[in-house]
Amino acid sequence: MNTGNNILNTVSHKIAFVVPTMDRKEDICFMLKSIERQTVLPNQIIIVDGGYNPIPDIVNEFSKLNIDYIRVFPPSLARQKNEGVKIINDNITLVGFLDDDLELCPDAIEKMIAFWDNAPSTYGGAAFAITNSDRKVGAVRKLFGMDSNNLGEVLSTGFVSMLDNPRITTDVSWLYGGATVWKRKVLEEFKYDEWFKGSGYMEDIDFSFNIGGSYSLIILSEARVNHHHHPIRRDRYYILGEWQIINRLYFVRKYKHRGLSIFKAWLSSFILVILNMAASILKLDYDRFRLTLGNIAGIFLSIFKKNVQISGHLKSIK
Repeated sequence: MNTGNNILNTVSHKIAFVVPTMDRKEDICFMLKSIERQTVLPNQIIIVDGGYNPIPDIVNEFSKLNIDYIRVFPPSLARQKNEGVKIINDNITLVGFLDDDLELCPDAIEKMIAFWDNAPSTYGGAAFAITNSDRKVGAVRKLFGMDSNNLGEVLSTGFVSMLDNPRITTDVSWLYGGATVWKRKVLEEFKYDEWFKGSGYMEDIDFSFNIGGSYSLIILSEARVNHHHHPIRRDRYYILGEWQIINRLYFVRKYKHRGLSIFKAWLSSFILVILNMAASILKLDYDRFRLTLGNIAGIFLSIFKKNVQISGHLKSIK
């Protein structure tokens, strides 16, 4: 028996989730079913649909959940998130963003709200723990300032260390964008930067690192979710390669006053090309070769067209 509504009446916070989606009805239905099984139900869910095949009927398929549905087209992740925040109910105190391919463990929302009921006022954001993948630190990448043993660190090169499967609850310097809950007042101060187009590569790092200048950020090991990743389309590795250079340099320029180094970012960009090229040859990996070509194009575009933006979607059908 789901006791969500009874438990929710005993806590001080009201929580809403914004869920950007694009042509993934099967995934989002699976995710919403996992929310239906929660020991605590959210007060509001906002589906922000940027798909080529709209799914407005999804509201009627989950009558236990309070779902609002809006369309944002053409799709762009940062814009979809910003538009979703605009229709949050007035009584909401916590706002989360969920990827449409998540699966929440049954007590995930309960654990999240329990943290916020007792959290110091310094905290602005808390992430669920993605537990179905392990964090791997590459020795070569660490050598060149592109990774770290520390969980959730933003390095001076603009690279970050990942957040996967934390063993303990830990303060971090950034939070991923699709499994995180923020204080409502934080989202009244900060918005996603819509410079990041399409799939929004690094838009979550940019957003959370910005907030981290004013608030503490934390990842909760006990509030668990699984992330069922879709593979990147093979023909989109070139775009990803461009983003790896262009979007990171944009991020570093934006926050160079907070210890990020544009010199180190450029140096690591050239090292990234070498590492990706070497991997593509040693492993006979054509996808990595496409990625490398995209890296090279990103470097040239960044040199000769400083404010260039690259749009696109890595996993879409269009």
